[in-house]
Amino acid sequence: MIVLGFETSCDETGVSLLENEKVLFNNIYSQQIHSHFGGVVPEIASREHTERVLKMTEEILKESKLTINDIDGIAVTYGPGLLCSLLIGLSFAKGLAYSTGIPFVGVNHLEAHIYSPFITSPECSYPFLSLLVSGGHTSIVKVDGFRDYKVLGSTLDDACGESFDKVSKLIGIGYPGGPVIQNFARKGKDDAFNFPVPDPGALNFSYSGLKTSVLYTYRDIPYAERIYKIPDIAASFQKAAIETLIIKLKRAVNMTGIDRISISGGVSANKLLRKRLEELDVDWIAPSAEFTVDNGAMVAFLGYKLLKEDIRSDFDLKANPRLFLN
Repeated sequence: MIVLGFETSCDETGVSLLENEKVLFNNIYSQQIHSHFGGVVPEIASREHTERVLKMTEEILKESKLTINDIDGIAVTYGPGLLCSLLIGLSFAKGLAYSTGIPFVGVNHLEAHIYSPFITSPECSYPFLSLLVSGGHTSIVKVDGFRDYKVLGSTLDDACGESFDKVSKLIGIGYPGGPVIQNFARKGKDDAFNFPVPDPGALNFSYSGLKTSVLYTYRDIPYAERIYKIPDIAASFQKAAIETLIIKLKRAVNMTGIDRISISGGVSANKLLRKRLEELDVDWIAPSAEFTVDNGAMVAFLGYKLLKEDIRSDFDLKANPRLFLN
């Protein structure tokens, strides 16, 4: 089965082609224009998707030497995400499916992230714990079977990746914050500032307090010295932000007795997080680098599994910006 996957939930336009469970092509267009604003501007994001999605689809079919008639299924993200962005991908996929008669299925963006590590690695045995950590979501999910989830903890305010973006903007080093802070942190001392490690209790997350602590610390540094302190601030912040993820994972393992862990989402690419996971007595798996960001491959991968089980979507499927895990 050949599946065409579309991802337009935020500021990445992803188009991917998958045959059975093998990714043939995975094209991603990251909208760098948002770096000028220090965050995603929804209207601009939707315009960029509109300009790119058809071109990318035509390019991927040309590269694969396939025609639309060779496609067996279409998968598309329908939530959660920015409504205006979701509508572009969903409307395009619906139009393509309607005009060709190709079956299509709507995919939950969060579910697609959960299964993204298994695109290139064998799937974990059930049950396993999934740490979903990205710009919009930070959750620990107990996965008991295919599409059988129990959310054990989630963010009470800012997501982990969102806090990286906001801190990066605050100290003036650019967007997106994850890779920028990681690069600056390599040159800094992670014990230079004693930022609090957020722990609101149980398995929930909170990053607003950590972000505020960085804000006040940065403001107290004399203006002429700030540029020299940025690597230390980045390293100290990153240490605290990642440590809370490790604390919650340890707690989840102790509470459930499950020591199989999958991490996914943009922050799963963070090298400090992966280093800290290596120090734990658990079996863990993470996506390949290209599948940590929002991408069409993870949508096509989950879509293939759904279509294989004869799960289809109707044309009245609506974009759902607040979609949760069922």
